[in-house]
Amino acid sequence: MNNTVRRGMVIFFASAVLALPICAGAKTGIINTKHNLSLSGPGDIKALTETRVCVFCHTPHNAAPATPLWNKRIDAKSYTLYSSTTMGAKPFQPTGPTRLCLTCHDGTIALGEVLQPAEGIVMTMQGGIPSARRSYLGTFLANDHPVSFSYYDSLPNPELAPTPPSNLLLYGNGAIHCSTCHDAHDNANKKFLAVNNVNSGLCTLCHSKNGWTTASHRTSPATWNGGTPDPWPRTGTNTDFNWTTVAQNGCENCHTPHSADGPERLLNYLEEEKNCSPCHNGNVASKNIQAQFQKVSRHRVEMTTIGVTPNHHTAGESPAFLTGHVECVDCHNPHASNDTPAASPPSVSGSLKSVSGVTINGGGITPPNYAKYEYEICFKCHADSETLFPVVPRVVNTVNARIEFSLDNPSYHPVAGSGRNPDVPSLPSAYEPTLTAASIIYCTDCHDSDESVSVGGSGPRGPHGSQYSPLIRERYETTDNTPESPGNYALCYRCHNRSSILLDESFQKRTAGVTASKGGHSGHLGPSVNAPCSSCHDAHGVKDNGVSGDHTHLINFDTRIVGAAPSNSYPFFADYGIRSGSCTLVCHGVEHDAAFHRYP
Repeated sequence: MNNTVRRGMVIFFASAVLALPICAGAKTGIINTKHNLSLSGPGDIKALTETRVCVFCHTPHNAAPATPLWNKRIDAKSYTLYSSTTMGAKPFQPTGPTRLCLTCHDGTIALGEVLQPAEGIVMTMQGGIPSARRSYLGTFLANDHPVSFSYYDSLPNPELAPTPPSNLLLYGNGAIHCSTCHDAHDNANKKFLAVNNVNSGLCTLCHSKNGWTTASHRTSPATWNGGTPDPWPRTGTNTDFNWTTVAQNGCENCHTPHSADGPERLLNYLEEEKNCSPCHNGNVASKNIQAQFQKVSRHRVEMTTIGVTPNHHTAGESPAFLTGHVECVDCHNPHASNDTPAASPPSVSGSLKSVSGVTINGGGITPPNYAKYEYEICFKCHADSETLFPVVPRVVNTVNARIEFSLDNPSYHPVAGSGRNPDVPSLPSAYEPTLTAASIIYCTDCHDSDESVSVGGSGPRGPHGSQYSPLIRERYETTDNTPESPGNYALCYRCHNRSSILLDESFQKRTAGVTASKGGHSGHLGPSVNAPCSSCHDAHGVKDNGVSGDHTHLINFDTRIVGAAPSNSYPFFADYGIRSGSCTLVCHGVEHDAAFHRYP
């Protein structure tokens, strides 16, 4: 039998030991737990010959400290402490009961190195070295739930119970220690928890998250289908807890109180999105959202990580001026998100519940207020903080969607309110038979997965990823000389009736002059021109700059295709009323003069 000496304790790697009587004075709750380190203990770390149960922590004589008759020396140590921008209190170096627990759990003093007997206790061990176990915390406590601080120092806090829970053990002025959550003598609730934590029964005694009562992570009966990876490696099937549903795992779906890979927020994984993907890859949740983030056009949630990259998501940031990041939690609040459908556009659905936002006027919406409308969530990144170039360069250029959708504009797609034009003959389409000129739509009616159930697919809804850029649900060609077809402009034809467009019901052909019977939608889209919809129309909306003509009907020319006529500084459209107007510009090398290019 091999042996090794570790800080005064001899560890024998043994396959079996003889059973001997236990100490009659042991607190009965501890006897059948791993904290019974005597010869009779059920764990794979135990004494070679010592039969007393309590001696590993307590001694009736020469104890230090005298209360609670502690039997291990307490060396001076410096610990790395938990830190987070969401924590109001400041943890101190471990004291009191926490410091006693750490005489075993920080790994710096051997389990058998006790004050009495002075020669120590020889231990045996099976199943791997102690440092590989979750119970081995080390001196790095930055990835463990904070201890040695007063609960009251975190108040007032709307996400905490207003007073410490009465059924947990606190000390002095509401001090929280290891023994607040753990009872070292009783393992009835597993992991020596003071309260059964199924459905997060322990966590929610202190933590009171807005929306948690109806959140899917609290209520969902969804189970794991067995696919890789295991979403609940610490608490699920074949663990001490054996919790099998999302609801049973509760907070543990994303968080862990000890040895968290993502120290700040105590996340299971360092990369924020990886805390979502073990369930939202189709193995627990019904839709595989993780696969959407592999597509060419996507929200790049992998680009930033808390504590690793700059510009990561942080609590308290201004939603009106985000700093170039996007994470799942920018759109979804995991403590409140649920499957309640939206009443009607533009209201948020349950999946977007309790999320910050930006109003159409540019004001930030922060707790205790939350975005009421879907577009307010989109505006956090796609309004005043947007830094990208426009997909199509235009006469009136902006990438600020808040300005593009402003109800003061001469035209806009009806996202923030009903459109200004009561005459839209191309509505409704066969795909969207309920649309009218008074309808309001969502951003996600265009910016959606190409596999979305909304377009006949079986994938998830929402702007996670698409094969079509810029993250749109169907093809929308913006390249000049693209032949007209239902497929090339499928996004437009989802709402706008193709037959109506090609019959020139809204944009009629010319009726006079040498170019009579030309123009109209059919003439511009037809094979002699092959102009894309985007050559004339700006899909979001157009702010009137006062110098480049009328911008009704989403007219905002693509400057790669359309240029100014010699008599103008800009390509110019004049609106003469219902279904009537003229163009002064150069398109495809052909000069258009208002006198001959009036419609109809």
